[in-house]
Amino acid sequence: WYMRGFGNEFSSEDPRCPGSLPEGQNSPQVCPYGLYAEQLSGSAFTCPRPANKRSWLYRILPSVKHKPFTLVPCGDLTENWDEVEPDPNQMRWLPFTVPKSTDKKVDFVAGLHTICGAGNSKSRNGIAVHMYTCNTSMADRSKCPNTYKHFIYLAVSGSSFCLQGMRFSVDVFGETRGYILEVYGAHFELPDLGPIGANGLANPRDFLYPVAWYEDRKVPTGYTVINKYQGKLFACQQDFSPFNVVAWHGNYAPYKYNLKNFMVINCVAFDHADPSIFTVLTAKSTKPGVAVADFVIFPPRWGVADHTFRPPYYHRNCMSEFMGLIEGHYEAKEEGFLPGGASLHSIMTPHGPDADCFEKNCTAELQPERVAEETMAFMFESSFSMAVTKWGLQTCQKLDKTYHQCWEPLRSHFNPNWKPSKK
Repeated sequence: WYMRGFGNEFSSEDPRCPGSLPEGQNSPQVCPYGLYAEQLSGSAFTCPRPANKRSWLYRILPSVKHKPFTLVPCGDLTENWDEVEPDPNQMRWLPFTVPKSTDKKVDFVAGLHTICGAGNSKSRNGIAVHMYTCNTSMADRSKCPNTYKHFIYLAVSGSSFCLQGMRFSVDVFGETRGYILEVYGAHFELPDLGPIGANGLANPRDFLYPVAWYEDRKVPTGYTVINKYQGKLFACQQDFSPFNVVAWHGNYAPYKYNLKNFMVINCVAFDHADPSIFTVLTAKSTKPGVAVADFVIFPPRWGVADHTFRPPYYHRNCMSEFMGLIEGHYEAKEEGFLPGGASLHSIMTPHGPDADCFEKNCTAELQPERVAEETMAFMFESSFSMAVTKWGLQTCQKLDKTYHQCWEPLRSHFNPNWKPSKK
C-alpha cells in the first residue's frame, strides 16, 4: 500500500507484468498477457463526474467463475432491529470477549456480531454497527460486502476502509477484536473544511491505496467466497484465489488511513468546540448538513482553553452516538469506559462526564495540558435512531447495567445568593 490520495484516479500494474494496463481503451478485444477486463462500479453510470465511482480490473480469471451461492449461517450478524423492545437508556458495554484460540478457532467472519443499527440494505438506506472478535486468519476464505457502501474496520494501528463489491481477507496474529461501521446507502468522503482552510483534519495524501500484486494460485480443495446480500450470508466455491488482479485503474478501490495522521483542530481561547472538528470522514444524506454517518476520533492533543470546563459538556443530541475506545483512557469517563468496550447514547438521551470528572474539572487549575495521551477513542455518529440487537442487549452479557450510576453522585451547586466576583 503506497499510492496516496483520496478519491483520485489511480492506475497500477504489477511490476512483474509491465504493460499489463491496456493503453487508450478500457476493454480491448484481447487484453495484454491474456487477462480479462472487468469493471467494478460503485455508483450509477450517469452520476456526475465528481460522484462517479468505478475502476477497471485486469484479472487472470473473472469474478464470475464460481459455483452457485448457497445460504450459510450468519450467527449474530443481523438487520433485524425488532428482536427486542426499543430502549432509550444510556448504554455501555464492557470489553467484548475474544474467544481463546485454545478453545475454538474463530475467524473474522465467524466472529462478527451486530450491536445496533437502523434501516436496511434492501433499500440501501441505513447503517449497522458490528463488533468482531476472532483468533485465527481467514485461510482460503474471503468476504465480499455486496450490500455495503462503505465498511470501516478499526484496529489498534489505525483503520481500513472496504468498499461495496470488494473481496477481502483478514489475517490476524493472535486474539483480536475491533469495531465496524457499515453504511448501506452513501459513500464516505472527506468533510468540507470551511473556515478551517486547506490543511486541517484528515489530509488526502495520507490515505493509502493498493498497488497491484496478483496471486495466481490454484486451490484444489476449494476457495470460499462469502457474500453478504440483503442482510444474509451466502457462500460459493471456486478453485482459484480471487486476489488475481494484475493491473487496475480508476477511483473505486479499498483504502486505509492511520488515525495518528489526523491534524487536530481545537480551541485556543475559551469554550469547548463541537465534536465535528474531529470528523475524519462523512457519509452525507440528501439534507445539507445532516449525515447518514460521521466517523469522528478523539486523538491526543493539547487542552489550553481558559475559563472553561474542558471535558465534553452535558448534552442531548438529535444524532445517535456510538463510541468505542481503541486504546488508552477516555477523558470524560476514565474508569468505566474501557478499550474493547463501547457506549451508545441514542437520539435525545442525555449524557456527559461522570460525576468524578465534573468535580475534578470544575476546580482544576487551568494550565496547558496534554489530553488523551496514548489514547484513541472514536465515535460513529448518525442521524438514524439506532435499535440495539438481542445480542447487544442480552446474548453478549457485556452490557453494563450499572452505567447510570456514574451520574448519581452529581449534586446541586445552585446558590440563589450568588454574586459575581469583583475584579
